Amino acid sequence: MKKVHAQVFATLMVIFSTASWAASEVTTDTGLTAMGSVSVAGVDTLHDVQHQLAKKAAQQGASSYKIISAGGDDKYFGVAELYK
Repeated sequence: MKKVHAQVFATLMVIFSTASWAASEVTTDTGLTAMGSVSVAGVDTLHDVQHQLAKKAAQQGASSYKIISAGGDDKYFGVAELYK
């Protein structure tokens, strides 16, 4: 039983510590320094577009990102500006 608790605790620590390193979405770029952009295409939902853009922003070392375009019909695309 103690092993199960330790495994659950370790898993939760990894999830929450990784989330704290993730880039956060912003609606304004006031006071932020632009550092490029990322894009995704061929995604199933707009929610997935947002998630994948956030993931790419974090991989690029951005502290925040702003989605500047998104859309599609059967498959979706999106572009986000990255900020330090």
